[in-house]
Amino acid sequence: QVQLVESGGGSVEAGGSLTLSCTTSGYTETWPSMAWFRQAPGKEREGVACTDHTGRTSVADSVKGRFTISQDNAKNTLSLEMNSLKPEDTGTYYCAGATTWRWCSLLQSAFDSWGQGTQVLVSS
Repeated sequence: QVQLVESGGGSVEAGGSLTLSCTTSGYTETWPSMAWFRQAPGKEREGVACTDHTGRTSVADSVKGRFTISQDNAKNTLSLEMNSLKPEDTGTYYCAGATTWRWCSLLQSAFDSWGQGTQVLVSS
């Protein structure tokens, strides 16, 4: 059974930093593509950052220059380094993996495996 488990969420003041981690299990191959999504209270889930088997990464415009995604295949871990956090970054952050879609994508439909989420609260 494929599992994705996020960790690293918490409360931080604006301008602070957090690093989220996603540990995967049950999938014996290298993930073709993975991503981080987030959902703010009362809003739809949105893509934040993605990476794929070529090493290509992409981030949403709203977090460009502040967030960095990285993948460690040896450790089955996906990370999201978040700096200069803003109150609008508050939400539940989800790790997602795609077993068939092979390219970096910020679309939910590309991903077939999801974690349960970890909460991030940024206070002003």
